[in-house]
Amino acid sequence: MGWIKFNLYFQKFCWRKPGRRLDAAAFVLSWFLLSAPLIFAFVPIFSSPQLEDREELSPGRLREIASRIKEIGLKEEKAYEFLKIITSVGGRLTGSPQAEQAVELTFNLMKELGFDQVKKEPVEVRRWVRGEKETALVISSKVGQKELAICALGNSVATPEGGLRARVLEVRSWEELEALKEQARGKIVFYNVEMDRTLLDSFAAYGQAAQFRVRGPSQAARFGAVASLTRSLTFRRHEYPHTGLMIYDENDPRIPAAALSPMDSERLSQWLKVDPDLELKLELSCHFLSPAISANVLGQITGQLKPEEIILLGAHLDSWDLGQGAHDDAAGCAAVIEALRLIKESGIRPERTIRAVLFMDEEFGGTGGRAYAVSPARKGEKHLVAIEQDRGGFLPIGLAFGRKQEELKPLFLIEPVLRELGLQWMRNGGGGVDIAPLVEQGSIPGSVIPDSQKYFDYHHCALDVAEAVHPRELELQAIILAVIASFLSLGQVNL
Repeated sequence: MGWIKFNLYFQKFCWRKPGRRLDAAAFVLSWFLLSAPLIFAFVPIFSSPQLEDREELSPGRLREIASRIKEIGLKEEKAYEFLKIITSVGGRLTGSPQAEQAVELTFNLMKELGFDQVKKEPVEVRRWVRGEKETALVISSKVGQKELAICALGNSVATPEGGLRARVLEVRSWEELEALKEQARGKIVFYNVEMDRTLLDSFAAYGQAAQFRVRGPSQAARFGAVASLTRSLTFRRHEYPHTGLMIYDENDPRIPAAALSPMDSERLSQWLKVDPDLELKLELSCHFLSPAISANVLGQITGQLKPEEIILLGAHLDSWDLGQGAHDDAAGCAAVIEALRLIKESGIRPERTIRAVLFMDEEFGGTGGRAYAVSPARKGEKHLVAIEQDRGGFLPIGLAFGRKQEELKPLFLIEPVLRELGLQWMRNGGGGVDIAPLVEQGSIPGSVIPDSQKYFDYHHCALDVAEAVHPRELELQAIILAVIASFLSLGQVNL
């Protein structure tokens, strides 16, 4: 009461002074002084519980946060809804109208979900177009005429108008190509190389075989071949060709390049045994258009104490065009968006900023990731952790995090919680094409790793559609991402 009486006397004194402007200012000041104790008395009511409870970083507190996130996620399964929105436009080849539709859809979705600072950051991308003609016809007096299921490889040039016709040279290794190089001139080199089924790590098997898709055309051209065919990269034996990027060597001629379905690869191999002189007529109409301006899409939950410190959750918005790009990588985009939504809906107020970035052009060169890393908008920001989801929408089984063992240590506190959510292991690793530039700048890489045994059944082919993704498995990815990001966003976690 003494404070109130003092202020009343002070106001009365101010109004008696000459000079009304000064009186008014003094009066306002006096009312502020009168109200200040009341204002500061109520400040704790409106302060963030997250900031008040900073000392309660414990397994119990983390388990409580994880339980809240899990309950919301498994009840609602919004990740699959987001997946359906992204895949509704079809395949999203870099620079295509479908890719730009996806940019607009996800930008509007993040706005509707109430994320902070939702924006599009421009990225210049190349634009390769598949074209209407993709045909391959076996011509043989012994086996007859047989159509083959093929697709052009990304970056390939077209055949001459009307196609080309040549004999076929089958090889299964670089060594075999080198040994038969004198026979390659004027022929179509057929790389019949399967993914190694004895490897448990499907991505390791893919990496071994993918070199023939990526480098094969130039290697064949070096020895005078007129075109190249590559066996599709999958463990599955089906009738669908799988596309993907190939890269020309600047020192070699550019020849047309296509992938052949697994079953037709086996058929062609058998037909060559019957008729080594059979010919193949190949026609492709793929071509490049002028570069286009596309965009990365960003949204975030801004940190309450350290907004400049970023925990990034990323995935790539573009895809190949034969299917809907569901597992690769609409699933990653959906999981990232859902992770932010779960954090927001759970009432968690992170101390560091948690940002979702949907990168453009991972499949065709990684320009989106590079543009993001060097953007003027990054000034003053520090990306502590960059997590990329690009291994399909399957059941999460592990966490790869950090380049060194000591970078994994902060997660030991949350490991029991993650195991309760189904993760079986944690180890060093993680990363991806899009976040590689951030990792080079010092960010700690990470990835939630799903079971990948079926991933290459769908990868880069017409089977990669939304129906191939299980809603609950995808939601579990989002839940685990949300729990990890929430934990890492706490200022007490030393990164």
